[in-house]
Amino acid sequence: MKIRPLSIEGAWEITPQQHHDARGSFLEWIRLDHLQTATGRPVRFGQGNLSTSTRGVLRGVHFADVPPGQAKYVCCVRGRVWDVVVDLRVGSPTFGQCEGIVLDDVDRRAVYLAEGLGHGFCALSDEATVMYLTSTTYRPEREHAVHALDPRLAIPWPVAAPLLSARDQAAPSFDELLTRGELPPYTTRHHFGDQTAGDQPAG
Repeated sequence: MKIRPLSIEGAWEITPQQHHDARGSFLEWIRLDHLQTATGRPVRFGQGNLSTSTRGVLRGVHFADVPPGQAKYVCCVRGRVWDVVVDLRVGSPTFGQCEGIVLDDVDRRAVYLAEGLGHGFCALSDEATVMYLTSTTYRPEREHAVHALDPRLAIPWPVAAPLLSARDQAAPSFDELLTRGELPPYTTRHHFGDQTAGDQPAG
C-alpha cells in the first residue's frame, strides 16, 4: 500500500497492492495502522456510505461544521469517477484551491481527506459505485455545500453537462459562504478526529 500526500495539506491518495490469480484478485482496502503512520493523525470512522451514480452525475461539493468536522475515506468499487478535494479552510495556505484524481475499479485507489476539506465527485462511467467511510455520523444540521460549478473555485469538471441534485444546485457560492463566516477554520493539527463518535464534542 502506497500513501502519498496530495497538494492540499490534509489530503492523501492511497494506492493498494493488488494480488491477482486465476480466481480473481485480493487487496487490503484500508489499513488504519498504515494510514495513521503516514498521516500522523488518529483515524477513526463512525459511519460507512455507498452511492451509485450514472454517467455525468456530480455530487458535491460537501463539507461539515468544524469542529467536529468529518474526515472521509473514499474509493470507487465499480466504474470510474473523478474525485475532487477542495480546500475550504479559512487561513489555509491552499485556501480555495482544489485537486482531483481518478478513482476506479482498476487501480482501486482511495482518497483520505481531513476535517474541514470539501469533497465532490462526478461519474465518468455509465454506472459508478462509490463507498466512503466518515469519521462522524450524519447530522444534517452540520452538513453544508458550496456550489460545485462556482467560477470562483474553477473546478475543471471533466463532464460537459453535469447532473446535480436540487440541493447542490441551490448551494451558495464560495464567496457567499466566506462573507457569512460559514466556511470551516484551518488548523495545522487536524486532530478533530480524536473523538470516536459523531455526537461527541471535539477540541
